[in-house]
Amino acid sequence: MSLGAALQQARKAAGMSLEDLAQRTSIRPSVLRDFENDDFSKSGGETYARGHTRNIAIALGVNPAAFLELYDSEQSTVTRTMQDLLVENHVTSTYTERPRFSIKTLAIISATAICVGLVGSVVASNFSSAPPASKNLAVKPSPSSSTSSKEVLPVSGLQLKIETSRGSSWIFATDENGATLFSGSMAQGESKILTASEKVIIRFGNAGAVDVWVNGKKLSSMGTVGEVVDRTFDANSAS
Repeated sequence: MSLGAALQQARKAAGMSLEDLAQRTSIRPSVLRDFENDDFSKSGGETYARGHTRNIAIALGVNPAAFLELYDSEQSTVTRTMQDLLVENHVTSTYTERPRFSIKTLAIISATAICVGLVGSVVASNFSSAPPASKNLAVKPSPSSSTSSKEVLPVSGLQLKIETSRGSSWIFATDENGATLFSGSMAQGESKILTASEKVIIRFGNAGAVDVWVNGKKLSSMGTVGEVVDRTFDANSAS
């Protein structure tokens, strides 16, 4: 069966006249009649003929691929790639090749980069050859800045660093007065700094995942993985 005969058979099966099909597709009845007689020469070229064929198939409730395959085998004079067929049937989108740099463009870019580098070298050499500043302009350090750089202020009170190095853990920490310092879950890799005057009391939900530093000194393991442990820390914990 030719494409024209298939179009006519599908139209009659759908119970449509040429005029009915023309209203649904906005294609003139004379063009539809030519199509059913396997004459696609008056449709304005292959692109329009294929588009009309597709619209006719949709209006008749037929898979457009079936009619387009018949058109390609009977009427088409241009070899169509698989990409074109997939795009036409909305299976994939149109591929647009990115523009490539020509050899001339790359050469211009390279030459520009070299010129910029040479200019930068000249500017740098000019700055390096400038005379040094006068020694009489030296600024004397202020007494406050010189003394503060040498002094080491002592740490007052208690400072704890908690780090979940080997997994996540739930932490509940209070000071010696019962005030909550932290309550919540810490993901692996997180760290918290807690401070108190005298003591920090902590419950670890996963003691084996946690490392603890007291005033900068790292303590031994708090427990095993998954173990719930209560610990009290004071200044003597770091000694």
